[in-house]
Amino acid sequence: MQTYSKTFEVTWADMDPNRHMRHFVYNDYAAQTRVGMFSDFDLPITEIGRLGFGPVLFREETKFEREINLLEIIKVTCALTTMRRDGSRWSFLHEIFKEGEDSIKAAQVTVDGAWLNLENRKLGVIPELREVMNRFPKTENFEWMPDKT
Repeated sequence: MQTYSKTFEVTWADMDPNRHMRHFVYNDYAAQTRVGMFSDFDLPITEIGRLGFGPVLFREETKFEREINLLEIIKVTCALTTMRRDGSRWSFLHEIFKEGEDSIKAAQVTVDGAWLNLENRKLGVIPELREVMNRFPKTENFEWMPDKT
């Protein structure tokens, strides 16, 4: 599977009273990795906003496998699992690994979403995005979503 990844150090603000990373922080790191991928593929989220669109999530699911602790280094991957050919709807898989000698998988985050036209508040298509998203890494079981009917 081809993936895009970013590495982070877990901060004090990420911790909960049980001394491991708070549950929603996993999703925050996944989102930051997605934003980074758009930017690194030459369409930063600020440009998407300038075009009048923003991402909207329909589903965000996290599967926790190992706890993550303060100051640990984590690697967060990102790859498309499904997408409409016009790029209007999509799903991403993120895997979060605790870096070290054996790189242990700590969590998996799956998100399904689309693009929201910020002016008319309806789902839409960003023509500039289709070519960019076609270059994104894809999972081994990537599938094209059916076009809307």
